[in-house]
Amino acid sequence: MQVGTVIGNIWATRKEDHLTGLKFLFVQPELPNGSPINAPFIAVDRIGAGVGDKVMVTRGSAAANMTADSQLPIDALIIGIIDSIDVERGVEHGKGIRND
Repeated sequence: MQVGTVIGNIWATRKEDHLTGLKFLFVQPELPNGSPINAPFIAVDRIGAGVGDKVMVTRGSAAANMTADSQLPIDALIIGIIDSIDVERGVEHGKGIRND
């Protein structure tokens, strides 16, 4: 999983049939301290996140298998809206954090 902030919306009037009705958001991945890492990416949102929200995102096959009946052509799915992040004092930001 990854933490990031929603920085924009994506509108696509034509898309794969199985993607109809899904909301797409631009997410900037971040370290726990809020520093941006890597390039922004597009994620599907089914929980109602919006611009400025800090979110948890899963990527890869976990995102593509969000429904039991079919595998969708997506690679990122917002799975939570973050209320707060607590990082222990003395822990260096970025160490041990995956940048998928």
